[in-house]
Amino acid sequence: MAGKAAAPGTAVLLVTANVGSLFDDPENLQKNWLREFYQVVHAHRPHFLALHCQEFGGKNYEASMSHVDKFVRELLSSDAMTEYSRARVYLDEDYKSQEHFTALGSFYFLHESLKNISQFDFKAKKYKKVTGKEIYSDTLESTPMLEKEKFPQDYFPECKWSRKGFIRTRWCLADCAFDLVNIHLFHDASNLVAWETSPSVYSGIRHKALGYVLDRIIDQRFEKASYFVFGDFNFRLDSKSVVETLCTKATMQTVRAADTNEVVKLIFRESDNDRKVMLQLEKKLFDYFNQEVFRDDNGTALLEFDKELSVFKDRLYELDISFPPSYPYSEDSSQGRQYMNTRCPAWCDRVLMSPSAKELILRSESEEKVVTYDHIGPSVCMGDHKPVFLAFRMAPGAGKPHARVHKCCVVQ
Repeated sequence: MAGKAAAPGTAVLLVTANVGSLFDDPENLQKNWLREFYQVVHAHRPHFLALHCQEFGGKNYEASMSHVDKFVRELLSSDAMTEYSRARVYLDEDYKSQEHFTALGSFYFLHESLKNISQFDFKAKKYKKVTGKEIYSDTLESTPMLEKEKFPQDYFPECKWSRKGFIRTRWCLADCAFDLVNIHLFHDASNLVAWETSPSVYSGIRHKALGYVLDRIIDQRFEKASYFVFGDFNFRLDSKSVVETLCTKATMQTVRAADTNEVVKLIFRESDNDRKVMLQLEKKLFDYFNQEVFRDDNGTALLEFDKELSVFKDRLYELDISFPPSYPYSEDSSQGRQYMNTRCPAWCDRVLMSPSAKELILRSESEEKVVTYDHIGPSVCMGDHKPVFLAFRMAPGAGKPHARVHKCCVVQ
């Protein structure tokens, strides 16, 4: 199954998916989600497959435990995955610990034909051979094959029960070492607050948290390696700029609470055309009259307002986005393309990489398209987030220029 006969190198597929919706409505959403996921796996036939999930288990993890077990069993035993003879699954199920729980789930599948793959033990500082299928859940804190951290509470004090953090694993494939980081950054708590400044206060919080992660994975404790960071970054369009552009010829009405005088709603109306309402903005309402603007040409006209990654332009690289905003889609199982009127649609779900990782994936001596960056289930309800994936081939010897750095890729 894996790889095309003529294509050299190792096929790699990296997928990120905020799956919270799947556990809130498993009967209607999981089957479609899995079908679409398996189709992408079949289309790209990876030797190495990584699936990073956020909000694993949904809003109420304890109530979803049986659905979590079923979902994991399905992924590990599905007919679509039979050629993946080795797997590692890391699920943060420590839902009773406010200090540690991140609701992250990281899945790694190795094709039976893949020989030269090993995983790093962060405690022993050695690479180890990967055999069989293993699941780690409530003991992630003591698992030496990964690093896990939840962001400190003071990063986002207004959210008392935040589950944001990251999980890092390190792999060595064909003498090339690389980190895979599953990440979930902070959301916008209020559309009204996000609209007040440019950039928004929430953008600053995400900037701080992502900077912390990047500093952490390149610190002095371990030898440096290329890295891929993929997850729900919660990056949002610059709200003030978007509203000004969408409502250029509109007049704004401010609605305040009678008791506190606090702004609770903004209404933007056309100056003429019978004062038609163009946009209504509340804490958790972003109701724009024409959703097509977010879908036309995959929303590319709005990419100029996607600015949060620019702060990290020297540390993180991303392929050109050619898919529509990945969030917030309707959770109605009959609606595959409709956005909810809760937030301004944005590219929250991304696959980013270090400059050295970029060098690994873009080396192609042929004209064949070897890299694909896209979303999954464009016309199918996948929950409120569409999964996003990066498929590429790692060229033979891609890590050789760094062989001196990665001499540690020796299996113990």
